[in-house]
Amino acid sequence: MPIMSNRPLSGLLRGSPFKPIQQHMSVVFACVCLIPPLFDAVYRNDDEQMEDFSNQINLLETEADKIKSTFRLNMPKSLFLPVDRKDLLSLIADQDSIADTSEDIGKIFLYRSMTVPEELKDLLDELLEGTMEISAAAREMIEQLDELLELGFSGREYDKVTKMIAGVRRSEHNIDDIVHRCRKKLFSIERTLDPVSVMFWYRILELLALISDQAENLADRVLLFLSK
Repeated sequence: MPIMSNRPLSGLLRGSPFKPIQQHMSVVFACVCLIPPLFDAVYRNDDEQMEDFSNQINLLETEADKIKSTFRLNMPKSLFLPVDRKDLLSLIADQDSIADTSEDIGKIFLYRSMTVPEELKDLLDELLEGTMEISAAAREMIEQLDELLELGFSGREYDKVTKMIAGVRRSEHNIDDIVHRCRKKLFSIERTLDPVSVMFWYRILELLALISDQAENLADRVLLFLSK
């Protein structure tokens, strides 16, 4: 079970403006980390655990919203940094969208009983693994922002982060391929399934694909920092 932060939100805004963004990303990543066990509960038709994991995601998403709101309300109007204030606000908004998408996935399973088609399980596992990999890579990238700032967005950390950005983009392309195969498989068996369930499975695939797109958006945002 992810540990909820009890750190005072006001303390997040002291020092580097990247600290609250990194704290926010940790909570966002915790949301994503609950998706694989949520699916495992769905596989096992364990309604109690499905509800528990979905509710945990909801709580973490709420915590992420609080950090985001505090950051927006307390951020100075001007910062003597090689990063624009509006870019920092956009970055935390991009991160928050990942938590929102995770919550949307959880809500589907919270409010609707879903059975995983056997033919789809292996592909779903592959997709979930890819989702975790790209989310972890995005989090690691955000964790390097302090070092980048200290070095003036240059040097070894610069090279390290640019490689991370390239890695996130490769992962997003790989996930696109997995999602395509998932949709193709679902299309081939949809006549054997309940039509409403088919609709929701397409929606779930869309949301999982969206997480990787949002992770790539983060990479593009960090690349914007590096290019200025």
